[in-house]
Amino acid sequence: MESTGSQRSGLLTAGGVLSIISGAFQVIGGGIATAFIMAAFIGSQLRPFQGMPLVPGEWSERVMFVGPLLVGIVALGLVLGIVAIVGGVAALRRRSFGLSLAGAICSLPSAILGILAIIFVSVSKKEFEA
Repeated sequence: MESTGSQRSGLLTAGGVLSIISGAFQVIGGGIATAFIMAAFIGSQLRPFQGMPLVPGEWSERVMFVGPLLVGIVALGLVLGIVAIVGGVAALRRRSFGLSLAGAICSLPSAILGILAIIFVSVSKKEFEA
């Protein structure tokens, strides 16, 4: 699809919208995961036998490792979701190709939506130069 300075192609709009939708899924999923992590942390603080491990032996060390790892993964997902939303908005406004492509790349955790967003934004690069 060719575009002039005043017309938009549907590909760039679709890429921006897909990036925004993917970012919204990531942020909502990160919020839900954060709520579960906080509930588990609060629940673990209310245990009557505070010093006792949840699982005996070497498994307790593995259980203690999962919490911070899960927090890191959720935080990364939230950051990627926010960048995907900002990049999708930049694509819809045709402001910055780099930010739009970064947003599309950050929407990759949503698999097919992210792949399509990257393809649509990269194919529509000429619209940013107009």
